[in-house]
Amino acid sequence: MYGEAARLMRDHYWTADMAGVDWGQIVARYRPLLDKIATRDDLSDLLWEVQGELGTSHAYEIAPTPPVEAERRLGLLGADLARGDDGSWRVSHILPGESSVLAARSPLHAPGVAMHAGDVIVAVDGKAVDRVRGPQAMLVGAAGKPVELTVADGVTGEVREVVVEPLADERPLRYQAWVADRRSAVHAATGGRVGYVHLPDMMGSGWAELHRDLRVEVAREGLVVDVRDNGGGHVSELVLEKLARTVHAWCLPRHLAPITYPQDAPRGPRVLVTNEQAGSDGDIVTAGFKQRNLGPVVGTRTWGGVIGIDMRYDLVDRSSVTQPRYAFWFYGLGWGVENYGVDPDVEVPLPPQDWAAGRDPQLDRAIELVMSALEEEPAARPPDRATRPSRAAPPLPPRP
Repeated sequence: MYGEAARLMRDHYWTADMAGVDWGQIVARYRPLLDKIATRDDLSDLLWEVQGELGTSHAYEIAPTPPVEAERRLGLLGADLARGDDGSWRVSHILPGESSVLAARSPLHAPGVAMHAGDVIVAVDGKAVDRVRGPQAMLVGAAGKPVELTVADGVTGEVREVVVEPLADERPLRYQAWVADRRSAVHAATGGRVGYVHLPDMMGSGWAELHRDLRVEVAREGLVVDVRDNGGGHVSELVLEKLARTVHAWCLPRHLAPITYPQDAPRGPRVLVTNEQAGSDGDIVTAGFKQRNLGPVVGTRTWGGVIGIDMRYDLVDRSSVTQPRYAFWFYGLGWGVENYGVDPDVEVPLPPQDWAAGRDPQLDRAIELVMSALEEEPAARPPDRATRPSRAAPPLPPRP
C-alpha cells in the first residue's frame, strides 16, 4: 500500500518534475518507518507525512470508515434542550427545518408532533427521563427509528404522547437554520432591499442551494454572496457567470412582476463574504469575483488550495489516496493562490468571542458596504408602463 500510494503520486502529480521535490528520495527516507507500524491509523499518519512533503493541497489519504452499529447511533431531535432548576428537561429551541432538503427535516415539527419551545420531555419510550443525564442518553440507538416521547405542554402542563423519528445527523438541519438566520439578518438590516445567498460548496448540493433562493434574492436591489466555509468542488465558473450578469433589458408580462434580461441578473451592487475555511473552488470563486470587479470581498484570507483532484484511485483496503492533478494559474495572481489563498479587500476577522455571542461582524460589514454602494449607484429598475408607446391607430386624413 505504501509503494502503491507513492507510485500513484509519481505518475499523476500535476507536473512530472514533482515541482522540484525529490520524490524518490522522500519515499525511501520514510520507508523504514513501515517496520514500526502497529495499527491502521499508523499507516494513515505515515502516508499523510510522506505526501505532505510535496507542500501541495489536496494530497489526501482517507482510510475506510468503520461502520457504526445501528444500536449505537445516537438519535438527535433537532432541538436545543435545557435542564431546569427542578430537574426537568425543556426544549429551549426547535430548529425550523427546510422542506426542500430531505436531510434537514425537523423531527419535533413533524406532522402529529407539533412540539413547541418550552415543552418538557417527561419520558422516552415510557421510561422517565433521568434528572441528571437528560433524554439524550435514552436516545442511543434511536436514529432513524420511531420513538415515543411523553411531553408536557410548556404552558398548560397537559401531558401527551407523540412519536418522533430522531436524526442520525443534525448538521444539515443546523446549517439550514444558520443560513435562514443570516438571510433574515440581511433583510432586516436593509429593510428588505438586499438579498442573501450562501454557497456551502461548489458541487451539486451547493449549486442547488444557490438556485433555491437565487431568483427571489437577486430581485432585491443588492446582493450579499456568502462563501464562508465553502468546501470546494467544480462549479465556480458557473456561479461566477450568474453573479457577473448585468441587466440589459426588462420583460414586462401581464400577470407577473417585471423580469430582468438576462434572468437571475443582480440588479445592483454585490458583496462577497469569505473566510479561511473557503477552499479549493471556494478560493477560485473568491479570486474570480475579484478579477471581474464584481464588488468588494469582505472577511479573511481564504484557505489556499487550488491544485485539484478527481479521486480516481483506492488502495487494496479501499483507502482513498489523492494525487493533486489540476494546478491553477491566475492572471494578476500567477501561482500565488496555492499555499496562500486570496486576500479580501476589506479584512474583518470573526473571533471566537463574537461567534459564541452570535455576532457576525463580517456580515455586518458586508451590509454596510452594499448599502453604501446603493447610495452611490441605485439598482436597475423596470421602466414605467405609462411610458409605453401608443398603438392606437392614427386619425385618418380628411377626405378630399
